[in-house]
Amino acid sequence: MYVLETRGLKKDYGAEGEVCVHALRGVDLQVRRGELLAIMGPSGSGKSTLLHILGGVETPSSGQVLLEGVDLATMNDDQRTLIRRERMGFIFQSFNLLPAFTAEENVALPLELGGTPSAEARRRAADTLRLVGMSHRRNHVPSTMSGGEQQRVAVARALVMRPALLLADEPTGNLDSANGRQVTALLRKLVTREEQTIVMVTHDAGVAAQADRLIRLRDGLEESNGHPDAVGPLSQAQPVRSCLFKKTV
Repeated sequence: MYVLETRGLKKDYGAEGEVCVHALRGVDLQVRRGELLAIMGPSGSGKSTLLHILGGVETPSSGQVLLEGVDLATMNDDQRTLIRRERMGFIFQSFNLLPAFTAEENVALPLELGGTPSAEARRRAADTLRLVGMSHRRNHVPSTMSGGEQQRVAVARALVMRPALLLADEPTGNLDSANGRQVTALLRKLVTREEQTIVMVTHDAGVAAQADRLIRLRDGLEESNGHPDAVGPLSQAQPVRSCLFKKTV
């Protein structure tokens, strides 16, 4: 069984009587345990929409989103929120760390919000910071850390709940080249050593080259899918197809 699978995933935007936009036009995706999948595409290709749907933030217009065999598309908002909290981790371009909290407190927070006793949450946070090489900064607040260090803490926070799936949205976008390489190497290590499953959206071909597989999107469709070395360059973006939402009787 795949950790993550989509079947015929479509997403349209627009209100009744208005022009609608086909953001996704039938995406079929399979991701195995311990796989790092990179997604690339020009602006308007649908990659952000796809990531939002995979994370349960948005619902598809049609199709299935299966996380460990369970269809997120059939869930209500509360059910998807629970799945996000317990089975997914999120890494963003902006680190989104609480400025008054130490690294350990930031990482422990998801556990404590979920009801884990504080002592146990702190122990697990310390273990996870060790995993990402940030034990020496556990008692430091974000303003005293470099961008790369803050992103490593953010990765630890995403990992602390032991999620089935990590979703990373431009994880190196706010970093210089050296820190970007370090964070990419960390993600690669998590896949290789911990069998963590990661889906990552990136504009950086160098980052995508570290993935096990690269999918390129164009106009809401999968343009290519394969090992990064075997996938060709991006095609030029084309206008996203639109339609007119019509009232159904």
